[in-house]
Amino acid sequence: MYSRRRLLKAACAALAGPCIIPASAIGAGRPAPSERIAMGFIGTGERGIVNLRLFLGDPAVQAVAVCDVDAAARARAAAIIEQHHAGGGVRQYNDFRELLERDDIDAVDVSTPDHWHAIPTIMACKRGKDVHVEKPLSLTIAEGRAMVQAARRYGRVVQTGSEARANPSCRLACELIRNGRIGRVQEVYVGGVGGPASTEVLPGEDVPAGLDWDLWLGPAPWRPYNRAYHPYRWRGYHDFSGGGLTDWGAHHFDLTQWALGTDDTGPVEIYPPDGKEHKFLTFVYAGGVRVYHLSGPAAGEVAGLLGPCTAVGTKGRIGYWYGGLTRTDPPSLARDTIGPDEIQLHRAPPGGHERGDFLDAVRRRRLPGADVEIGHRSVTVCHLGNIAYALKRPLRWDPVKEEFIGDAEANRMRARAMREPWRLA
Repeated sequence: MYSRRRLLKAACAALAGPCIIPASAIGAGRPAPSERIAMGFIGTGERGIVNLRLFLGDPAVQAVAVCDVDAAARARAAAIIEQHHAGGGVRQYNDFRELLERDDIDAVDVSTPDHWHAIPTIMACKRGKDVHVEKPLSLTIAEGRAMVQAARRYGRVVQTGSEARANPSCRLACELIRNGRIGRVQEVYVGGVGGPASTEVLPGEDVPAGLDWDLWLGPAPWRPYNRAYHPYRWRGYHDFSGGGLTDWGAHHFDLTQWALGTDDTGPVEIYPPDGKEHKFLTFVYAGGVRVYHLSGPAAGEVAGLLGPCTAVGTKGRIGYWYGGLTRTDPPSLARDTIGPDEIQLHRAPPGGHERGDFLDAVRRRRLPGADVEIGHRSVTVCHLGNIAYALKRPLRWDPVKEEFIGDAEANRMRARAMREPWRLA
């Protein structure tokens, strides 16, 4: 298995190539337009607007373009930008490929539905643009690996929207676990995470005016429009998302990976609930740690949890979630500090969100805290869980080769067919 040190060395070497470093990286106050980080925003729905407002909070960001297949959504985003920048300069696009053709854009935010994360990210890397892409990073395991490869090949900063990694309280919880405050970790209970998405195909309805439904579907199978898909509830449907398991799982399993020190690997065995030996979906890591996905009625039978997620060690327990550290056993652990000679996890710059960490990485040409490889590894855990739920049988996983051992059916589920003309290459 390659080590994290080798991963970081290779990734940093890729990022060290020719790049634009805005003068605002060393300046003060509001930089001149020519010195700002010019950004385009792909996907300007509910989450896209949140990210847009946060990025506009950085004085070095100049938002120059928005793209959405929903005319009303992109018009709203353009109006926000024009108000913030006191007028002109923002262009609106229906097709993200036109936005990416612009040479004056340094970075893009991709806040589309999950099935539209991989292709725009890969295309943006090829066009020499850095990318902030919403979580979960990918719709499939194959997409995630392709995104990592594009980022490394073209030397781009690509960060997934794992906000908890910029939360000091989350970092403390993980540092306490990593530094042995609860002894050797034996098991982790991961709650606050839903299950797989529905495979139901909904009946057709009239497509709203101003919505390019064919482009909204993109690489997904053709389906008639239904208001449950767009604009808000697409996460519940398999064609477009991994469901609750990849939605909140991209937060809570990500924090668990951080706490266990497994950012460059993953579980080696996956067991779906069988009502007997395995009450819950269970991930087994190479060192023997078991991670349980708490869902269904049986979850209420687990007593003594300290938060939505609880790590259990030989000397204590720590509760945590997306919002930070919850409780500890013993209680004194919550007041503990991490010494200078202990494991120190990534600290995002002041600002309180991972988008600021992304911008700092763009300026300094460094890996962000929620680097694309980390995002890929974390959501892969969720994808493995979805596959185990679907097949209803134990699976063995090789995290180095990223393939199932002796299971052709499961290996086919690492990817999904894409509707023409869309493809990852």
